[in-house]
Amino acid sequence: MAVVGALYFSVKAATGVAVESQLREELGVGGRVLEQLIELRGRQLHDAVQVLAADFGFKEAVASGDRETIRSALANHGARINAGAVLLLGLNGVLQVSSDPRIGAEAAERLAGQVRDQAQQGSRVFLLPIAGEVYLLVEAYVSAPLPIARVVMGFHIDEAFALELRELTHLELTLLSIEQGQAAGWLSTLPAAMHGQLREELMQQRGSTGSRMLQAAGQRYLGEWRTLASGDGYQVLALLHKSLDRAEQTFAPLDRAILLIALAALFASLLVALLLARGLAQPVRELARVAGRIGQGDYQTPIALQRRDELGSLAQAFTRMQEGIAERERQLAHNALHDALTGLPNRTLALERLGSAISAGRATAVLYLGVANFRGILESCGADGADLTLQQLSRRLQATLRPGDSLARLLADELLLMLDGCDGAAAIAAADRLQQLLLKPMRVGTLDVVLDCRIGIAAFPEHGNNPDDLLRRAAIAMHDAAHLPGHLQLYQEGRDDAHLRQVRLVRDLRHAASNGELQLYYQPKLDIHGGRVHQAEALLRWKHPHYGPVSPGEFIPLAERTGSIQLLTAWVVEEAVRQLHDWNGRGLGMQVSLNISAEDLVNLELAERVGTLLVGQAVAAEQLVFEITESAMMQDQQRALEVLERLRRRGIQLSVDDFGTGYSSLAQLKRMPVQELKIDQSFIRELSEHGEDAVIVRSTIEMSHSLGLKVVAEGVELAPVLDLLRRWGCDTAQGYLIGKPLPAPAFEQWLQQWHESHLARAL
Repeated sequence: MAVVGALYFSVKAATGVAVESQLREELGVGGRVLEQLIELRGRQLHDAVQVLAADFGFKEAVASGDRETIRSALANHGARINAGAVLLLGLNGVLQVSSDPRIGAEAAERLAGQVRDQAQQGSRVFLLPIAGEVYLLVEAYVSAPLPIARVVMGFHIDEAFALELRELTHLELTLLSIEQGQAAGWLSTLPAAMHGQLREELMQQRGSTGSRMLQAAGQRYLGEWRTLASGDGYQVLALLHKSLDRAEQTFAPLDRAILLIALAALFASLLVALLLARGLAQPVRELARVAGRIGQGDYQTPIALQRRDELGSLAQAFTRMQEGIAERERQLAHNALHDALTGLPNRTLALERLGSAISAGRATAVLYLGVANFRGILESCGADGADLTLQQLSRRLQATLRPGDSLARLLADELLLMLDGCDGAAAIAAADRLQQLLLKPMRVGTLDVVLDCRIGIAAFPEHGNNPDDLLRRAAIAMHDAAHLPGHLQLYQEGRDDAHLRQVRLVRDLRHAASNGELQLYYQPKLDIHGGRVHQAEALLRWKHPHYGPVSPGEFIPLAERTGSIQLLTAWVVEEAVRQLHDWNGRGLGMQVSLNISAEDLVNLELAERVGTLLVGQAVAAEQLVFEITESAMMQDQQRALEVLERLRRRGIQLSVDDFGTGYSSLAQLKRMPVQELKIDQSFIRELSEHGEDAVIVRSTIEMSHSLGLKVVAEGVELAPVLDLLRRWGCDTAQGYLIGKPLPAPAFEQWLQQWHESHLARAL
């Protein structure tokens, strides 16, 4: 009886230890899942807020102060990802627009201070209590191109979030926000009847760390504190907990079985005492060892106790308990390394597998696949339709995998295929087959969706020997593929350097003006019939501190793509007007022309800003000429015409640049309020009297004069070409025959020498 009693109490004690150890393990895993879930929401918010901050229409609305448009954009972007609040703050932290009426100016002022404190610590994703509720917030600057505002987007950490965590971990969550030492917000998945007692006990234990035992409504709970956020005057605390009593109830059948065994053993001990003494000692020791092993977290070692009696049933119960715990841990580990929507490995697991292949020295090719029209699919099919599209795409790609291959989802619309044993050439063939497969439409609801996919390829060891390099170079190749007919590209050597150069140029271009790296060069324009030079074109030059002179053909397109072009235009206009003011003061009456971009042509404030600048520098509007291209007009013709008309009313001269290379019609040319037409240099450089370009140039001059326009020919490099233009009535010539672009001081010297030589010839 002593042996049976010892067995009962030792197993019960070991079971209690195992249950508590299991609960502590589950609490630890649950805490990691909570952090990963918050991180996942943070990444979703980060992607969404970056999309919002980069949206041209939104930046334009912020720059213009259009609150209704801003509020609509905030609401729309927030609704797409179920964000609880989206705010626009000034750079000084003052609230401008809020999608949540509960967050007013006072709350926003405090929020701005907390955001600033967090940002100083290097964080852009953080938890904050606002109006008694907890929000997961992400901040981003709105740049156009310099920072003009801060947009903050937040998920409301609400009951749905807590229930989702409980669904994943089978743990209860209590969230407590404390402000100025008082409980400000409260959220718990436990029944409401337990909240009062639980809140009092939590406030008493809030300074505790690690696992704690709680009593609420007559039940024992094992809980673990986690401080999610803290700052000046506030804390956000999370308590993960689970009922110890309920966990122990799962072993009630086991307790009853042990009790029955004890009673049976007591009854039979009178008859078979020696047999029981021999038969029970080792199983008891084995079960005790098993209980201790489970208590230490070892769930993998099988229980080597094969019996058909009650101890065998006990061993089977221990086995089932081990398997259940191990399965839950496997599921949690799987969720941490796989995409929830498609079930595919995520970026972390993909890099791990790629690293394993590289470590093993196996040739491996990675295909970086991006869905170029995913945003259009999202807008036309909705979020659910876009999710279905991604699921169908993943299944279609999985069907092509060979043994050893792998597929992962990296971002919303980007996937990665790892082809085992493939070099670059084999990967190109495989990618070409994939492109043909992906051209087949997908049925999403009532729509047939055709994917526009781009595939970039990089291979080990040809293109790199570590996972990060291969992934980055495959992504570069994917972006390069957008410009190729087949939307397929193998990584080209040197593109990594070119990519890094572009990244640095884009970053440094924002500060080039303030760092004194930009300079205007002036190329003279000759009045063909008068022989005078009283006009020049201002051409922008950039001397990078690391790369040296950077061609405008390289940095201007980068500025247009990244939203920095209007900053450059503003600097060029200001510098040109300042130079005109200086020349006017010294008696050099010049007219300067400069180029404006398509983005400038839709800026309704351009005319007013330039007019104010001209008045401030006492420069006549007629001294400034804006050159516009035909293609720039195509972005928004009506708005561009309105901007041009405003400039014309200010007295600023307008010229059509690169005429003959765009898409405009004569009808559109007639509508444009321009005074000048500039024939593109491709028609001028090798012009001859009987060549093919002669008819085009001569008819263009005649047509322009009939419309009342002056004509400028650019690219004049030969004296015979200048003679032809003079005979045909062209008004102005520009090119290296007259003079090359020069900085302002050198241009002034050239101008003086030109006039002196011209005067000498006249005398």
